[in-house]
Amino acid sequence: MQAAAREWDALRLQRNRLCCYSFFFLMKHHSKQETANGVFTVAVVQAASVAFDQKRTLAKALDLTRDAAKRGAKLVLFPEAFISGYPRGLDFGAVVGSRTDAGREDFKRYFESAVDVPGPTVDTLSKAARGNSIYLVMGVIERERGTLYCCVLFFAPDGTFLGKHRKVMPTASERLIWGYGDGSTMPVFDTPLGKVGAVICWENYMPLLRTYMYSQGIEIYCAPTADHRPTWSASMQHIAAEGRCFVLGCNQFNRRSDFPKNYSTAFGEKPDTVLSRGGSCIVSPFGEFLAGPNFEDETILVAELDRGLLPKAKFDFDAVGHYSRPDIFRLTVDDQPKPPVTTLSSQAKSKKAE
Repeated sequence: MQAAAREWDALRLQRNRLCCYSFFFLMKHHSKQETANGVFTVAVVQAASVAFDQKRTLAKALDLTRDAAKRGAKLVLFPEAFISGYPRGLDFGAVVGSRTDAGREDFKRYFESAVDVPGPTVDTLSKAARGNSIYLVMGVIERERGTLYCCVLFFAPDGTFLGKHRKVMPTASERLIWGYGDGSTMPVFDTPLGKVGAVICWENYMPLLRTYMYSQGIEIYCAPTADHRPTWSASMQHIAAEGRCFVLGCNQFNRRSDFPKNYSTAFGEKPDTVLSRGGSCIVSPFGEFLAGPNFEDETILVAELDRGLLPKAKFDFDAVGHYSRPDIFRLTVDDQPKPPVTTLSSQAKSKKAE
């Protein structure tokens, strides 16, 4: 009897393994078939950072990434400055001609929660992309030497860190706390899903920057932002129709309670006060909403993108093709790095490499 029971357990274990293998094979086959047909799912994560707490924000990002992947997403986008927060309403103790000690302490806290690129946080995000077999597009505050940069990081499904985009023009008071990106980090990556790039917040109001992205053939235009006004949704629709591309708009939804108690904001101190109300959305190349906009709560928006819409949309408008007039209007882009210090020895090495 015991021998028969052991044999039955072995057969049942083998059957369960075969069932698991079959399930994963079918899911993998379905995923490949879905992409081959030009139809795939993307996700936009509308959620709050754990402000100034990199460890807890990263843990939340990993959980949300898994949730989005379980819903079939092949690309997952997070908001501007998700790791480790957009300091809405904080003045950092600065007025013209003076900075306070308390404001310097606020900046120190922000600086210490920022991300080194490359670094351990980048490695963890790479593992998350690989573990969930997704393209991951993550908004972070990057730290380099003594300067912070608002940045987007790109990861491939095999965990490869593809590169980054640094915001080239911080808006208003953001210029007090963030440096400026140069023309060397405005990439568009050619992927099996399509050509993917990112433009951050009010960079989207810069027509020449948008034109450069269109010239690189962008098809999945990621627009992480901190703008929660209703007019932002119209901008996302306009860019989709102008660029004849899919646009993924992504913002945080957060309340005062998502920030530390010792956080002095001009927007109220009640824990349930909404500081950012989201507005995330996914838009087709014809400017039509596929998901959102959502102004109500934390959520993950998902939508199916059909690559077949791209050539249909370009039929009657291509901003850098048949609807351009280069004999009248032309754009020159300097995409070279602009380090503050260069040495003659490094220049000599570069020339030898060429």
